[in-house]
Amino acid sequence: MHKKPLISIITVCFNSARLLQRTIKSVRNQTYTEIEYIVIDGASKDNTLQLIKENQDIIDLWRSEPDSGLYFAMNKGLDLASGDYVIFINAGDMFYSHDTLEKIFLHQEEYADIYYGNTMILAENLKELGSRRLTPPKHLTKNSFRWGMTVCHQSIFIKRSIAPKYNTSYRITADYDWVLSSIERAKKIVNTNIYISKFLSGGLSSKHIMKANKERFRIMSNHYGLITALWYNFLMLFRLIFTYIKKGRL
Repeated sequence: MHKKPLISIITVCFNSARLLQRTIKSVRNQTYTEIEYIVIDGASKDNTLQLIKENQDIIDLWRSEPDSGLYFAMNKGLDLASGDYVIFINAGDMFYSHDTLEKIFLHQEEYADIYYGNTMILAENLKELGSRRLTPPKHLTKNSFRWGMTVCHQSIFIKRSIAPKYNTSYRITADYDWVLSSIERAKKIVNTNIYISKFLSGGLSSKHIMKANKERFRIMSNHYGLITALWYNFLMLFRLIFTYIKKGRL
């Protein structure tokens, strides 16, 4: 890959025109020009479709049709993507700055399989709340994810040739499995040491905590083995109880 890589940016949305507006603007404002922008809409009933049509100068490919859930829609985006790298910036999410992609891809001589960075959490009013609780490690490996999702999908660029489809048997935390599977296939992973995205607080997994925890245990068992999954889940439970005691909630 000697020329500047093409980056496939995929946005999945449903009845979120207000949020989609800021995401489209964030993509439009990128100074890096080698972009393929894909929007997958789940047949929204608000004015999402109108917004997509109004921005077809920046949106290269789009679909608006019913689907069976978030990760089915994300797989549609992967099917349409033709870029060298893929990244998911869903409705309401934004790149951290206008030159985020340029900082990562413009002056590279050799390209890695994965680039990752930090994420800024946003409130609904777009006020910055700070970094995620699980911050990216200096060196990202499979073992980095034993404590959970240390890098979220909004802040990781994965070479399309190694990016698997999302396992849609997971309804809440398939992104955890997707990133782990990608890391297992990667030979070179680079920490960009920058904030890559801004992410709205209150994602799918935070709204379905019990289901999310059950799915994470299944994913950990598949990638690390049952004993390791049991051990780390025990440690996480212990830390949670200790935190509650410290705060006087137990």
